[in-house]
Amino acid sequence: MPSVADAPNKHHVLLLLDMQVAMLSEPPIGVPASHTVRNNLERILAQARSAIPPPLIIHVRNTGGVGEPDEPNTSGWQLIFPVLPNEIVIDKMKNNAFAGTPLPSLIPLEAEIVVVGFQSDFSIRATCDAALFRGNEVILIRGAHATYDRIEVLHGGGITPAKKIEVEVETELEDAGVHLLDMKDLPGLFTDR
Repeated sequence: MPSVADAPNKHHVLLLLDMQVAMLSEPPIGVPASHTVRNNLERILAQARSAIPPPLIIHVRNTGGVGEPDEPNTSGWQLIFPVLPNEIVIDKMKNNAFAGTPLPSLIPLEAEIVVVGFQSDFSIRATCDAALFRGNEVILIRGAHATYDRIEVLHGGGITPAKKIEVEVETELEDAGVHLLDMKDLPGLFTDR
């Protein structure tokens, strides 16, 4: 029988966005920083699972279209890390994980949300913005989100490296009110402070 210490603390939420096999495959299917980010994501999930009580852990899986790497029921659609019995999995079809999903009813307005996963310039940005709009405290951890290099079609073309995009998104979200932390800040992250 689970103890009270095993029941999730709904004042702290770990939101794992699009942490699917396709995103961490070898590039070009996976993101350029796949190896580093995978290790950081694994550490964050382990820290959350070992917290007493643990935060509410929600795995959000993107549902891609036919032929896309995250097409439902393909290997790329599968979650990277196994889901434990007290964790929740929801599927989404939009960048904003709050749109068209049960997420708004699962996360209290007073909850602090740690957002990690993929893609910085799509799901991470949209979901952090939505959480801020709801009134949640939002934390984003450097090195625990990533995206792809972007091929530019305007302004002379070229490629914007993924790392530059990730930093731009961090700056934008921090200016909007997201708390930006580093991996060294992980100890105690899921405890009341």
